[in-house]
Amino acid sequence: MKWFLYIVKCSDGALYTGITTSIRRRILQHNSGLGAKSLKGKLPVTLVYKEVYDNQREAARREREIKGWRKEKKENLLKGLP
Repeated sequence: MKWFLYIVKCSDGALYTGITTSIRRRILQHNSGLGAKSLKGKLPVTLVYKEVYDNQREAARREREIKGWRKEKKENLLKGLP
């Protein structure tokens, strides 16, 4: 089973990073209010970035890495910049 790291842009411009086995399902959950509690009041969200991993451990490691970044560094990732 493939795992995905994803970044969504919230209605207030915030970026949220998560992992899942189904990006489509997870975006639907977020936008229906069943996703992360931290997104309440920031809906809808739009997918802006994804990476594919062979297992949950690798995806979670990358998620922790990106969640530790400042917003500017995340935006550079979205633009394909180092």
